[in-house]
Amino acid sequence: MEKLPNGKARPTLSETFPTRGLSGHALALVVSLPHGAAETVLPTGFRFQADSAEAKTLKEAGFILPNPEGGAGPKVERKEEAGAVKSTVRLSFVSLPKEPGRHELTLPPLPITVARASGDLITLCTQPHRIVIEDPTSSTPNPKPKPNPPPRSQREEWTFLKQAVGVGAIALLVGALLAFFIGRWLKRPRPVPPPPPPRPPWEVALEALHDLRHAGLTHEGRFAEHFDRVSDIVRRYLGDRYGFDGLECTTREMLFELRRTTPRIPVLDECERFLRQADLVKFARLTPTEPECTAAVADAALIIERTVPAPPLPGAPVPATPVRAEENDTEDKDG
Repeated sequence: MEKLPNGKARPTLSETFPTRGLSGHALALVVSLPHGAAETVLPTGFRFQADSAEAKTLKEAGFILPNPEGGAGPKVERKEEAGAVKSTVRLSFVSLPKEPGRHELTLPPLPITVARASGDLITLCTQPHRIVIEDPTSSTPNPKPKPNPPPRSQREEWTFLKQAVGVGAIALLVGALLAFFIGRWLKRPRPVPPPPPPRPPWEVALEALHDLRHAGLTHEGRFAEHFDRVSDIVRRYLGDRYGFDGLECTTREMLFELRRTTPRIPVLDECERFLRQADLVKFARLTPTEPECTAAVADAALIIERTVPAPPLPGAPVPATPVRAEENDTEDKDG
């Protein structure tokens, strides 16, 4: 049914529809109508619900609407000339008679909606159109069935694969960058850890004396070698303890260094006696006896133990490090 606002004149519709057609082929209804510049023809398109009364009426008349997604949907062309606006609507239908042969069908009136600027809708109805429908093979004597047409390739956009490839590429790039920066970070120059503090010289010397006692040199009669090793242990210890090279110093130089040490070494006399006896064994080729070798080990242990600094008491000030006096302030007793 048509719907017009009060006082609104009905626009004149110009309709075109073929008078002959083939079954199963598309038929175009072309409708042209003038309207206002602010008005829109078919604002919501042209479609019926499959179970609606309009769709059932159209089907009973022998027509159906093709799928609009296949390119046969309604088309509206709008033109403006000399201030007048005119729209042309093209609607496609497919004729499907219930039985083969020639049929005379009538396309029922169809609604054409126009939206006004105020939001109101105008509904106009087309005229019924008669058409003669024939079979596609009606003009072919003794027609034979034709084979199916060859398949046509159809391309479909695989959105999920496209997104997966994009995400994978981004993840690969990010992973490569992370691997590069992590590798650079792992290869960065690192500060060398500080070396462990050196062992106290008295611990090293006492450990060397312990090893010498169990070396078995005296049981093998190697008394001179035993005495020489005891001398080296004492010389190395005194040099490390008081800050000079004990193995490279002569006895005179070592005594000179020991005498300039402040505070005075408590076993300075024992050190001098031990060093001079070691020189007799080394330079005068004096062969010591086994008891002398044993006594030399005991004297060395006594020198080391009596020069070990006492541990400070809790809260007590740290004892001063022994220092050596200036050369010109010390008299060389061996001079």
